[in-house]
Amino acid sequence: MPLQNRIDPFGAIHAVPERGLFTGNRGIIHDPETKTLLRKRWALPAWIICACQFRNVRREPMGRNRPGGKAGWTELFFLDEVTALTAGHRPCFFCQRERATEFVKRFGEAFGIAEPRAPMVDKRLHKERLASGGCPPAVAAPELGGLPDGTMIAHGDAAYVLRAGTARKWSFAGYASPIAFDRLDDRPLRLLTPATTIAVLRQGFAPVWHPTADA
Repeated sequence: MPLQNRIDPFGAIHAVPERGLFTGNRGIIHDPETKTLLRKRWALPAWIICACQFRNVRREPMGRNRPGGKAGWTELFFLDEVTALTAGHRPCFFCQRERATEFVKRFGEAFGIAEPRAPMVDKRLHKERLASGGCPPAVAAPELGGLPDGTMIAHGDAAYVLRAGTARKWSFAGYASPIAFDRLDDRPLRLLTPATTIAVLRQGFAPVWHPTADA
């Protein structure tokens, strides 16, 4: 039976078979005895994106991965980097140092910060992402063309990613066929991707996409 550790673009945590391309964490939020989540959904404001393979490290998901048999960080999984960014995570400086360095650099460029640091990013994201209490702003279909590729929007409980002037519905299995923005004209839309992340995307940060985005 799948563990409850798969993340959707809204930042909610589900139990589904699909794992995705990336892992990551929000600190320790599970009970290693039962391999179930605690009531809290994060333990710290630094929500990160990690590589699934790194230096032959082997971990037991939701197990005891710290010295002394203690619970380590809770492994979460994302369809792709686009999904993780939308949920409010950012690249990890331990297993993805180059990606993390570029993300923080682009953040500094976006906001005119000469010496940007990861905690600055985390502080902004923690206020913006839906799963930690942020309020996604409304957005109209005619505005979608001005948003960078990799931005996600929502209509009700359905999420859509923007790419090459089209929108593609998201699922744990991948992205659906593209539709034109005008197909969303009559729907109330929300902007899921945090404003800080959108600013980073505008500066040229290119997220990793699931292969279905190219179908």
